[in-house]
Amino acid sequence: MKPAAIILAGGASSRFGGDKLAARLDGIPVLEHALRAVAQVADPVVVVVSPDAPSPSVPSDLRVEVVPARDLVAHQGPLAGLVGGLAALLSWAEADGGGAAPDVVLLVAGDMPTLDPGVLAMLAETLDADRLLGAVCLETDPPSPLPSAIRATLAGPAAAALLEADRRSLRGLMEAVPSSVVPSAAWRAIDPDGRTLRDIDAPEDLSGH
Repeated sequence: MKPAAIILAGGASSRFGGDKLAARLDGIPVLEHALRAVAQVADPVVVVVSPDAPSPSVPSDLRVEVVPARDLVAHQGPLAGLVGGLAALLSWAEADGGGAAPDVVLLVAGDMPTLDPGVLAMLAETLDADRLLGAVCLETDPPSPLPSAIRATLAGPAAAALLEADRRSLRGLMEAVPSSVVPSAAWRAIDPDGRTLRDIDAPEDLSGH
């Protein structure tokens, strides 16, 4: 079974000064770049947007199921987006014949336009190979929880418990479940320039790489 994916696209874009996911990079929206990269590896793909945001635009040539989801409360952080995305994934599976949703789920941010599908596949494969793991990240300096692969049956309840305790950090989730990293030498053999880690925070980032 292919992994699923959740794209977190509900941020406030406060540093950007506008809707950064709709900003154009090489002629297409930033979010579409992330969506196309993830769609090469995962199916379905859940896109979590804020409560008042327009529904994400899905390219007509995309050959995967895209499941729209919304944060229950605006701008509550990526952990809340993850919980909402997992709930949408479960609902999708129930509506799609009642089968089980994929347990391995890639987690990325919508403002990561140069994700390498090979690196995403490596994250998913590393998690899938060890049933005891709840999450796998890339070895980076400084450490970053995105992109990552999470096991829904382990990370979902842990994320919900963290939110109940008003803890909203993805790093806290990585500490709450058995986690591992893909060594830098391994993933950089695929992506030597580390473009997978690029994100868009300010307008200058659109041309800064």
